[in-house]
Amino acid sequence: MGKKALYNKVNKVELKESLAAEPFDRITASFYRYVKIDEPELFRDDLYQKWDMLNIFGRVYVSKEGINSQISVPEKHWKKFIAQLNKIEELKNIHIKQALQDGPSFYKLTIKVREELVAYGIPEDTYDMNETGNHLSSKEYNKAIEDPNTVIVDMRNYYESEIGRFEDALIPDVETSKELLPEVKGILKGKENDPVLLYCTGGIRCEKASAYLIKHGFQNVNQLQGGIIQYAHDVKAQGLESRFKGKNFVFDDRLGERVTDDILSSCHLCNSSCDRHTDCKNDACHILFIQCDQCSEELSGCCSIECRDFASLPILEQKQLRKDPARVVSKTFFDSRIKPKLIQ
Repeated sequence: MGKKALYNKVNKVELKESLAAEPFDRITASFYRYVKIDEPELFRDDLYQKWDMLNIFGRVYVSKEGINSQISVPEKHWKKFIAQLNKIEELKNIHIKQALQDGPSFYKLTIKVREELVAYGIPEDTYDMNETGNHLSSKEYNKAIEDPNTVIVDMRNYYESEIGRFEDALIPDVETSKELLPEVKGILKGKENDPVLLYCTGGIRCEKASAYLIKHGFQNVNQLQGGIIQYAHDVKAQGLESRFKGKNFVFDDRLGERVTDDILSSCHLCNSSCDRHTDCKNDACHILFIQCDQCSEELSGCCSIECRDFASLPILEQKQLRKDPARVVSKTFFDSRIKPKLIQ
């Protein structure tokens, strides 16, 4: 009998049907750790085999600098999963954040080896992971916000900030992680001595970002321990005032978890109040955008009439037309209309 494949071979439709038919509940959770992993390829293969046996789904990145994981674990296997983690030296006693809301998140397991856990693409001499920012609890973070000299910086991409953010936060106008750190350094120029508060989804993006800012002369860099996910849990458990408003964008099929009832954004097509991200149903487009129920119904979940009409064509005709670049609706075509203006 041959070695078990360390990747999924079943098509997306079948996987989603299988997920919908599961007779048990799942727990969506996330964790990360910057830790030395000498052989990430072997670490990845071992982890895949262990988690595949427990029917765990998710998106996981492994590198020589550590691990970043978003996963969906069958509730019946949760204790086995935790026990398994604690037998792996690099993952022992790791802090795990459970999702704010239930719902289908992942439908397969993907574990990839990467150069960086967060693709900042910055030279190694521009940061020192032994010198990161102060980790503030949710209560401490709220108190720090009260300081009028404090600068709050959202370390996420603009489309994440669009649907939810901390009050008065600076929102970098970037779409990719590679653009983020130089942009943030530019935004903060002249504020090297001011208290800086960073935040992101689960905390991992702030780790290297804080090290980068410290290396570039910022004296008082702080980050939200556990990110927005932990903050939202603490707000509920400790009765804190939520200074984060709206939804927390997540990178799975849910595309967002509601933290407060505030709706900060609008439908990108009709401008009505809405904060639901969706993926254009035209396979030749797949742009991520915000769409209200009415526009979704009128456009069959697509971002435009052009995409709706294209998606309604027979599959064979779509495939033929997609070979002609002039006929394919592209992301660039919609950027000027859809991209939010959040810069403060």
